Amino acid sequence: MSIIYLLGGLLAFSVLIIVHEFGHFILAKLNGVKVEEFSIGMGPKLFGVKGKETEYLIKAFPIGGYVKMLGEEEQVLDSRSFSAKSAPQKLSIIAAGPIMNFILAILLFTVIGSVRGFQIPVVDKVENNLPAYEAGIQKGDKIIKVNNKKISTWDDFFTQVYMANGSNLNITLLRDAETKTLNITPVKDTKENRYIIGIYPVVLEKPGFSKSVSYGFTQTNTIIKQTFDVLKTLVKGKVSSNDIGGPITIIKVSTKAAEQGIIPLMAFAAYLSVQLAIFNIIPFPALDGGWIFLLLFEIITRKKIDDNKIGIVNYIGFAILMTLMVIVVVKDILYPIKL
Repeated sequence: MSIIYLLGGLLAFSVLIIVHEFGHFILAKLNGVKVEEFSIGMGPKLFGVKGKETEYLIKAFPIGGYVKMLGEEEQVLDSRSFSAKSAPQKLSIIAAGPIMNFILAILLFTVIGSVRGFQIPVVDKVENNLPAYEAGIQKGDKIIKVNNKKISTWDDFFTQVYMANGSNLNITLLRDAETKTLNITPVKDTKENRYIIGIYPVVLEKPGFSKSVSYGFTQTNTIIKQTFDVLKTLVKGKVSSNDIGGPITIIKVSTKAAEQGIIPLMAFAAYLSVQLAIFNIIPFPALDGGWIFLLLFEIITRKKIDDNKIGIVNYIGFAILMTLMVIVVVKDILYPIKL
């Protein structure tokens, strides 16, 4: 493993954390909240710079980061404390982190689309004697639905074929302004070890600015949908713990992406940025989602929740999250995912 590629992977992961925490930081400043610490990483302090009122820190373990605000964990009688702000102001500060990660993903996919081009769900080639050919799919057909799921990108289509795991696919096509619905059963490609139907997509090699921006939005939306599909399978117990990785796995994958070049690294960073945003909006104490849930409750009911009680709940939630993080890291070391 080259140290240069490892540093590239770590840098990409760190950028996601910086962007996320910068969202909290800048909205805190705009709302007049004093920020005491801005940290990249967790654990023991490695390096720090003291600004006018904020200490900027780099800590030992690159598994996250945080912005520490005055009055965030308890009620503080100061006009510049987080606890002194209104629920909508607090909500804007907390929500800014995940929103920044979504924005970063859109920007990265936009750049990738403009530089590399991208695949669209329009058939460019049909392989002979495979299910798509036998069902009558033709070049130029646009795939708009699979099993009643809307298809906006080629990744949408690829995901539906993958999730079907060889089961029958109900594919709706647009051909010459008319829709056609076909039932196709994928076959196993033994070389690639995956199910296929035998079609290749059109690739827009020079999409232009507007189409690249559109791709940035649609690809980000695709990753969001894919993530929630995976979460559903996880809740149903259909995903093995062997398929779940932690920080070490992320760094390994980032390093491999860096070895393949800047564009693959950017694509993985965009994908990971969406994951980070979604993970943080889960309504669990100590996560942004826990705060968002409580603040929406306050706004809707107009009932103030005691800040000290919130601090205790968040402290417990943080302890649980750190315990889970340790478990995942140990699992990463003892039972690493094969890449």
